[in-house]
Amino acid sequence: MSRVEEFGSRWGLIIATLGMAVGTGNIWRFPRIAASNGGGSFLVAWVVFLFLWSIPLMIVEFSFGKRTRRGAIGAFVETAGPNFAWMGGFVAICASAIMFYYSVVTGWCFRFLAAAVTGGLKGQGEAEALWNSFAGTPKAIGTHFLALGLGIAVVWFGVRGIERVAKILIPTLAAMVLILAVRAVTLPGASRGLEFLFTPDWQALGSPKIWLEALTQNAWDTGAGWGLILTYAIYMRAREDVALNAFLIGFGNNSMSLLAGIMVLCTVFAINPAAQQDIVGAGNEGLTFIWMPQLFAEMPAGGLFMVLFFGALSFAALTSLIAMLELATRVLIDMGMSRRPALLCAGGAGLVLGMPSALSLDVFKNQDWVWGVGLMLSGLFFAIAASRFGLERLRNDVINGDHSDLRIGRWWVVIVGILVPIEAVTLMVWWLYEARGWDVEGWLDPWQPFSVGTVLMQWAIALILLLLANRWLANRSSAGAAKGAAS
Repeated sequence: MSRVEEFGSRWGLIIATLGMAVGTGNIWRFPRIAASNGGGSFLVAWVVFLFLWSIPLMIVEFSFGKRTRRGAIGAFVETAGPNFAWMGGFVAICASAIMFYYSVVTGWCFRFLAAAVTGGLKGQGEAEALWNSFAGTPKAIGTHFLALGLGIAVVWFGVRGIERVAKILIPTLAAMVLILAVRAVTLPGASRGLEFLFTPDWQALGSPKIWLEALTQNAWDTGAGWGLILTYAIYMRAREDVALNAFLIGFGNNSMSLLAGIMVLCTVFAINPAAQQDIVGAGNEGLTFIWMPQLFAEMPAGGLFMVLFFGALSFAALTSLIAMLELATRVLIDMGMSRRPALLCAGGAGLVLGMPSALSLDVFKNQDWVWGVGLMLSGLFFAIAASRFGLERLRNDVINGDHSDLRIGRWWVVIVGILVPIEAVTLMVWWLYEARGWDVEGWLDPWQPFSVGTVLMQWAIALILLLLANRWLANRSSAGAAKGAAS
């Protein structure tokens, strides 16, 4: 096999992979979910699943990428066998479908950053008015195109382009979030937010819901099981360690979530503690684009901190979008295409297929619902592929092989072989069961945007097509591997 591109250093790999992992889920979802699940109690369960879901799956992805030097489909063919190309195909489809609407989210962040810079969010109700006049309208198409255009421009220059941009954006993002967190904890009354976030109610941990929400948050904000880490691991240097990288990414990502939680909850408790329930009920978009600007507007020098907030959010969204573009591009490269035509195909698909989410919030939320839960199935497929290859073989030959800085014990075999599949199935069943109780007419109606039926229908279409095309996918991926490795 021809030699692939490589990151210039371990720091380059770590910083780029952190950029992939740290996204809007850290900054807008984590604080809301922590607040709605008891703060400190949720934090305990969330840390537990960092070790029982996120890091074990990250180790799987790093080992697949390092061993095979191929994208999602090719990696599954080489590890689980050619009969399982469809599983890798589902991982690729799930991440790409998320990319189609994630570029819309990135565009929202850009628009609100521009408004914060120009002072357009200072007045009472201005943030809500902007949101209502922008999201789900033709205006959002322009920022959707801008977000994808920037992502394409970075990925155009390959892994070194991704590395160079990450080295600028991620340290800047970390500095912004740290400044915001420090400012939040220095506000009068912020101590109540810290107490809420870091004081667990041990009796509350008897609630299964807290554990399921904590597991879901790990699945959605660390990037484990998405195929994105696998994609970046293709370009890691042969002498770099798999396990240590996974631990660094896991801790780095969750540290960013924790800083975001401190920032948001301390600001809420200091500025308007009575609004806590309203903020929790506002949803991710309501918290980020409506409530936070209102809170910043009441803070001394709030305009500056509002710019930092939306700047951090924009950087986080863009670096994650870049990783999703690279995943889709890499799959097409493995099929025999050269990098730039593959990128233009992936980016073009994103431009067209993301437009419905830009024009309709119902379409956006439907796609987020369908493919967000689909990530649990992707995680399950990674565990199955690793088991098919042989967990002990993977642990001994790749994870603990040459140049291993951190050796992994048999606990990892038990977690990936037994616990991760149980967790994935439990999460899927729980989310689909929860959806039955939502205010939806006909929970099995596939045309209802938030029903169980729409999830099952869209998954079924994807899986049936992938199963029918399995042989072609396996053969095409194998035939294009040598050309893709040289691109």
